[in-house]
Amino acid sequence: MLTYIIKRLGLSLVITILAVSLLFAIIHMIPGDPVSTMLGPKASPELRAALEERMGLDKPLPVQIGLFFINMLRGDLGTDVFSNRSVTEIVLGQVPYTLSLIAAAICWSAVLGIFLGCYSAVRRNSLIDRMTGVLSVSVIAVPAFVVSLYSLLFFAVQLRWFPAIGAGEPGNLPDQLWHLVLPAFAIGLSWVGYIARLVRASMLEILGENHIRTARAFGLPENWITFRYALRLAILPTVTVLGVGMGFLLSAAVFTEIVFSRPGLGKLVIDSITTRNYPVVMGSVLFSTLIFVASTTISDIINALADPRIRSSS
Repeated sequence: MLTYIIKRLGLSLVITILAVSLLFAIIHMIPGDPVSTMLGPKASPELRAALEERMGLDKPLPVQIGLFFINMLRGDLGTDVFSNRSVTEIVLGQVPYTLSLIAAAICWSAVLGIFLGCYSAVRRNSLIDRMTGVLSVSVIAVPAFVVSLYSLLFFAVQLRWFPAIGAGEPGNLPDQLWHLVLPAFAIGLSWVGYIARLVRASMLEILGENHIRTARAFGLPENWITFRYALRLAILPTVTVLGVGMGFLLSAAVFTEIVFSRPGLGKLVIDSITTRNYPVVMGSVLFSTLIFVASTTISDIINALADPRIRSSS
C-alpha cells in the first residue's frame, strides 16, 4: 500500500506541474495585457517597460514559468498588481468559500444519490425505481447555472425562504450555512441523478455475483448482505467519479458564485482575467489544480484501501 501511495503522489506532482505550465502559457496567450489595463493606452514606453520588468513580463515565457515554480516553493505567488497585496493571502481568503460550497454539494448529493441508487437496485422495476430513473435523467440534463438562476428566482426572490446573495456574516456560522443552502443545491442537483444511476448499475451487477449468492445460501440477513457486502463494492465507482468530478464541480462553482454573488475561487478567477491580473489568475489556477489533483489522489487511495485488486494491478 505504501508503494502505491508513493507512486500515486509522484504522478500527482507531475500532473500538477504539467497542468499549471500549460495553463500559464494559455493565460499569457489571451489578447490584452495587464500593463495596458493598469496604465491605459497613453502610457509612456518607459513607464510600460518599468511595470513589465516589475511583473516579470519582459522575460521569455519559459523563464516566467520557471520563476513561478521557484517562487511557489518559497510560498510566494507574487503580488496583486492593483492592491499590492500578497496573492497567497488573497487566494487563501477565497479558498474556504469554494471548498465549503463544493463539500456541501458533494455531501448532500452523494448521500441522497447512494440511497436512491441502492433502493432502486434492491427494489428493481418497482415504481420508486422507475421514478428515480426518470428524475435522474431529468436532473442530469440540467446545467448548474440554470438551476442556480431558477433557484434564486423561486426560492429566494419569489418565496423568500433563503437569502439571495452573499455568503453570510463573517463569524456567524448559522448565517453562513443558511446562505450555503441554495448554491449547494444548485451544484449538487445533477450529481444526485448521476450517482443514483451509477450506484444502481453497480449494485445490480454485484448482487448477481457468486459471493452474494453464497452469503444468501448461508442464510445471512438480506439487509446485512446489501449494506455489508454489496454496497461496499458498489460504492467504489462512485468514490472515483466524485474525485474526478471535482473539476466539474469547480467549473460549476464559477457560475454559482457569480449568480449568488458569493466570494470564492471561481469569482476571483473571472474578475482577475477581466482585469488581466496575471499573478492572481495564476494563484487561483494553482489552488484549483491542487484541489482537483488532491481529490483524485484521495479517491484513488480510498479505492485501493477498499479493494486490494487495485493495489496488485498497479
